[in-house]
Amino acid sequence: MDELELLKKDWNKSDDHHKKLSGKEIYPMLHKKSSSTVKMLFYISIAELVLWIGINTIPYLVSTEYREKLNEVYGDGVLMIWLTIISYAIILLFIYLLFKSYKSISVTDNAKKLMESILRTRQIVKYYVLYNLVVAGISLAVGFYQSLHNDPVISEEIKDFSDKQMLVAYAVMIIFSALFILVIWLFYKLIYGLLLKRLNRNYKELGRLEG
Repeated sequence: MDELELLKKDWNKSDDHHKKLSGKEIYPMLHKKSSSTVKMLFYISIAELVLWIGINTIPYLVSTEYREKLNEVYGDGVLMIWLTIISYAIILLFIYLLFKSYKSISVTDNAKKLMESILRTRQIVKYYVLYNLVVAGISLAVGFYQSLHNDPVISEEIKDFSDKQMLVAYAVMIIFSALFILVIWLFYKLIYGLLLKRLNRNYKELGRLEG
């Protein structure tokens, strides 16, 4: 049991005078924990940006065959380029908003403002995760469509497919896409969900202090 839990336990058992004193002691710890959590979210978002840049650019830069394959399937790839640019812009915006939340939490000395900052941070993360899931779905749909119609190898294999076989192929792609999006959602649930739970606990504790 950490120091905060011990203070909370003592706070709940004490009389009104001691509750006020313990509340004053608990608030700085909640403040520090909230600030640390938002800082962690900020660092994770930067790491994610670096990861996606690496995934998208390193194979393209080091492999001529990979570049030729992309150009063959996507043509000039204008749509994918714009999707990539928008995705990076959203991640940068997310990083900026988290940094603002971190600075806001770091400097505030008011419980109500701290609660508002925590609530705003939770909303930022939830919208960011939802956006990424939508973009992942769109990217997969575009990628599969382009591969089916522009990849010479795949086009050759499916040219004699019946309507039923094409329906099966599309069904397989939809199932694969759904599973992929589920994996992404579970990843965000694991990484961001744990940190959001910490913020939520802090938010509830601050609500009790304010009450």
